Amino acid sequence: MKKNIMLACLMAMALGAQAQQGGITQDMLNQIKSSYKHTPADKAIYNAMAETSIAVLAKNHENLANFDTNFTNKVVSHGITDQQQSGRCWLFTGLNVLRAQMMAKYGLDEMEFSQNYCFFYDQLEKANLFLQGIIDTREKPMDDKMVEWLFRNPISDGGQFTGISDVIGKYGVVPSSVMPETYSSENTSQIARLVGLKLREFGLQLRDEAAKGVKVSALEAKKTEMLSTVYRMLALAFGEPVERFTWTMNGETKEYTPQSFYQEYLGNDLTNNYVMLMNDPSREYYKCYEIDFDRHVYDGKNWTYVNLPVEDIKAIAIESIKDSTMMYFSCDVAKFLDSKRGTLDLKNFDYESLMGTTFGMNKKQRVQTFASGSSHAMTLMAVDLDKDGKPKKWMVENSWGAEAGYKGHLIMTDEWFDEYMFRLVVEKKYVPEKVLNILKQKPIRLPAWDPMFAPEE
Repeated sequence: MKKNIMLACLMAMALGAQAQQGGITQDMLNQIKSSYKHTPADKAIYNAMAETSIAVLAKNHENLANFDTNFTNKVVSHGITDQQQSGRCWLFTGLNVLRAQMMAKYGLDEMEFSQNYCFFYDQLEKANLFLQGIIDTREKPMDDKMVEWLFRNPISDGGQFTGISDVIGKYGVVPSSVMPETYSSENTSQIARLVGLKLREFGLQLRDEAAKGVKVSALEAKKTEMLSTVYRMLALAFGEPVERFTWTMNGETKEYTPQSFYQEYLGNDLTNNYVMLMNDPSREYYKCYEIDFDRHVYDGKNWTYVNLPVEDIKAIAIESIKDSTMMYFSCDVAKFLDSKRGTLDLKNFDYESLMGTTFGMNKKQRVQTFASGSSHAMTLMAVDLDKDGKPKKWMVENSWGAEAGYKGHLIMTDEWFDEYMFRLVVEKKYVPEKVLNILKQKPIRLPAWDPMFAPEE
C-alpha cells in the first residue's frame, strides 16, 4: 500500500515538473523583453494608444475617398427600422424581407410589421422549448453536455431565420400600429435576465420531480403551469398579443386575425419555400447539414442548410436581387466596420502597420479558432456589377436606425463579402436544381452548441 502511495506521489511530482517546464522561466522572460527595442516609433505609438482608441489609430485614411454609393441592381426599400438595445436583428431582418414584398405587391409607401407581437410568441415558445428539453433530458446527469447547454441557454433575444419560419408560420403577423414597441421590447436585457432566471428555477424543479418518479404526463402538466408564469411576465413587459384587429387597405376596413392577415397579404410558406445557404470553409461543401435544437418552437423543424463555396452563393444572390427580391443575410458585422461611413471593407483599418505584425489567418482558420462567426443579420438588397457581371460591392438594409451607417444601410466590398459573409436565406426559385437536390441528402447533424450557430443579435 505504502509503495503504491509513493509511486503515485512520484508520478504527480513528475507531471508537475512537466507542467512547470511549459511556464515562462526567467531566461525566457529576459529573452522576450530584450526583443522589444522600444524605438522612438514604438514610443510614439504607445503614447498615442495610451490616449486614443486602437480603431481610430488604425483607420486607413487613404481609403476614405473610396466610397461609391451607386449600384447597378437594387431592390427598392422604404424606411429603416431600429432594433434599439435588443438582439432582435434576425426578427427585424426577416420582417423587413416580408414587408418589402408586401409594399411592392400592393404599391404601399410605408409598411412595418410589429416586431413586438412576433417577439412575444418567440419568447414564450423558447421558454417551452427549454422546459420540454429539460423533460426530455430528465434522466441525464447535470454535467451532461446537452443538459449543461440547456441551462446555459434557457432563453435569448437572438435567433436565426428558423425563428421567422417557426413563429410567423404558427402565429402570423400584425401591423406595427396594432402592437407597438415597449421599453422592454426595445431594451430586452432586464426582462430576459428575469425570465431566464425563472426558467432555470423551473428546470431544476422539473428534474427534481422526475427524480422522484413523477410521470412525463404530470411533468408536462407542471410545465403548462410554469408557462403561465412566463406568459404573465411577458405580458407585463411587452403587452398581451392581440387576437383580432381591424386594418384598412385602399379605403376598405376589415377585421383580421394575425394568421388571416398574413395569409391574405403574404402567405409565403416560410418553412418549405426557402433555403438556407452557408459558406463555412471549415466543413465540406455541397453537403446538407442540420443543427440540433436550432429552432424557436419545440414542434418546429430544425433548420437545415447547404454548405456552398462563396461564389455559388453570390450567383444565387445576384439572381434574387435582379428579380427585386430581398434576402435574409448574416455575417460577422464587427470586422473592419466603419460605422460612421457605413462601410465594410478590409482596407478600412490597417492594424498590421500599427502593431508591426501580420494577421494571416484565412476564413477557415478563423472559424476553426473561434475568431470569426456569424453575429448579425441584415437584409441583402443591392449589388454593383462590373461590365463582366462580376460583383464589386453589395449593400444591406440594417436595423440600427436611419442615422446609423450610410442612411441606415451598410455597403460592403466584394472582398469583405468573401471573408465575413456566412448565411443567406433565399427563395427556392433562385436556387439551381443541383443545390436543391443536396437537400434530399440525409443531413449531417451538428450539435446545438456548435460555435458557428450562436444566435444572431
